[in-house]
Amino acid sequence: MLRSILLQQKEERNNLLKKDYLKRYSMNDIELYLHSGLIKLITGPRRVGKSVFALQMLSDQNFAYLNFDDELLLKYFEEDQLWQTLLEVYPNFNFLLLDEIQNLKKWDLWISKLYRRGINLIITGSNANLLSNEMSGLLTGRYLQISILPFSFLEFAAFKKIQLIIETPTEMATLLNHISDYLKFGGFPETILSTSLIKNYLSSLLDSVLLKDITKRYNVRKSNDLYNLAHYLITNYSNPFSINSLSQDLQIGSIHTTQKFCRYLEDTLIFYYLPRYNSKLKWMQKAPQKVYIVDNGIIFSKSFEQSQNWGRLLENLVFIELKRRGFSDHYSLFYYITRNNKEVDFVCTKGHQITQLIQVSYTINDPKTLKREITSLVEASQELKCENLVLLTWNDKKQITEKNVIINMIPIHEWLINQN
Repeated sequence: MLRSILLQQKEERNNLLKKDYLKRYSMNDIELYLHSGLIKLITGPRRVGKSVFALQMLSDQNFAYLNFDDELLLKYFEEDQLWQTLLEVYPNFNFLLLDEIQNLKKWDLWISKLYRRGINLIITGSNANLLSNEMSGLLTGRYLQISILPFSFLEFAAFKKIQLIIETPTEMATLLNHISDYLKFGGFPETILSTSLIKNYLSSLLDSVLLKDITKRYNVRKSNDLYNLAHYLITNYSNPFSINSLSQDLQIGSIHTTQKFCRYLEDTLIFYYLPRYNSKLKWMQKAPQKVYIVDNGIIFSKSFEQSQNWGRLLENLVFIELKRRGFSDHYSLFYYITRNNKEVDFVCTKGHQITQLIQVSYTINDPKTLKREITSLVEASQELKCENLVLLTWNDKKQITEKNVIINMIPIHEWLINQN
């Protein structure tokens, strides 16, 4: 039975290798990844392109492939027999690709054995908690992690062959239309060419993740509470929340259960929680967190709004782009509330050094809005001793000096296109 399963998977692998895929920007370090003896751990939410990325890495290599999303493989898994069959189906392979490894029970023990045998391993997984716990246990110091997110705007533009060098007002209007689509529909690979699929595709994806990756895996009995929580967080994206208020508002029953459900959702790599910056860790942990979603398309797929909240969508997009650029919620990215209760959307840090404050405002046409955003940045700048201030807008560009502090107002298209 194992042989027929592996042969079927090999055929699927070969069919996938024949397809033409967009080269992801993460591929720039591919040689470094491949020649490292460390385990290559590719993480990201489901359907984001982890398997394709791994196949691109290995397209010129002799590699074996096992897909643990296949329930038959899980059912007939037997370590010694599988290894023998693997050698028969893939003679003399140099790399072993293990897809969605978190579905295999006690996978870390098996991986550890393979690693000790000198097998060059590439692993993909869609669950942050399982992967981080297991990898930081038996496999500490033996792996490098590659995070895959939905397409950046640059990848979106490359895929759709969008002109990025702008010379005329007409070209600018066209570019802004494309950014508007990206802002609304997001960058999941399967949906870019057909926005009509987005609602059904991403809504079904989320429902599948809630059922398969949470309800079944953790044997959640109060599944309605979990679904209500997920939908509440999606509709309240870019907003702060506290565990206490969630527990009360949604009548989940206990703070412990609410906390556990929030952690399960975060583990899917679809939900992210941004802490409030405070130099004292105790106060940081007590403060409300802000919730962000991995892709604006998921927000659109579950939205009941007749008109889009462009300001919140822009903030969510900026958060994910900051993640893409290497900032990590809980470690190097925060939001901030000043002593006068003014909010700054993003505090970027490097080590213990605050490197940049970013405010996001879709429109600043209203003088009151502009004053509010400037005041927030200036107050935060003085309190946090940071002078690198950025105000991201839809299409306004200028430099403002306020109380001897310079604020660079940057249109979102420039910020997305220029990675520096």
